[in-house]
Amino acid sequence: MLLSSQIIITNDMEAYLDNLTNKLPPFSYRVIQNEEENKNNFKIEHAKLVIKESYIASSSEKYIILIANKYEIEAQNKLLKILEEPPHNIIFIIITTSKSNLLNTIISRLPHKYIKSNQKKDIKSYDLLDKDLKQMYLFLKENQRISKDEVYNIIQSLLYDIHNLSIRLSDTQLNLFTKSLKLLELNSRPINILTYVVLNVLNIHKEKN
Repeated sequence: MLLSSQIIITNDMEAYLDNLTNKLPPFSYRVIQNEEENKNNFKIEHAKLVIKESYIASSSEKYIILIANKYEIEAQNKLLKILEEPPHNIIFIIITTSKSNLLNTIISRLPHKYIKSNQKKDIKSYDLLDKDLKQMYLFLKENQRISKDEVYNIIQSLLYDIHNLSIRLSDTQLNLFTKSLKLLELNSRPINILTYVVLNVLNIHKEKN
């Protein structure tokens, strides 16, 4: 099975990974992920491991599979050069749940493909697209002490809802979500990021109706 380096955007990372590795020859691939956080966050140490693994010589194609919901900005920047100039016989497969999880500089280096799994994904819906201004205010008030991971989950849930409802976002709206995820990585106050997202959602809600 011959593949080229690429980004896979899928609603079920585990299903795609299982399907991919079952088709690859034994010992031809290495999966690099954050085992401690349920594949939730790809950090600088994982990027360094990718680079180290890339320079281990191989006489045939070797697939290095990166899988995460979140890729820290520092980790992505660390990978830029090797993604642009990969060692001989090295093929990179980056698996994630949303294009907005990755920097534009990463997206520009590799082709990306959307893969939708038929399996149902147990993702909590917050129904933000159906809330009016008063309900949004109450939602923010109830979540003043929200955590970084909870805000991230809300953003992911919202993006799934937008996708399932076939709502087309403008480049400006997409950039707002991308900016929100980047600010989370920079440890901005979670409630501030949630407020920023809610304002964006209100605009989407207004356009949808």
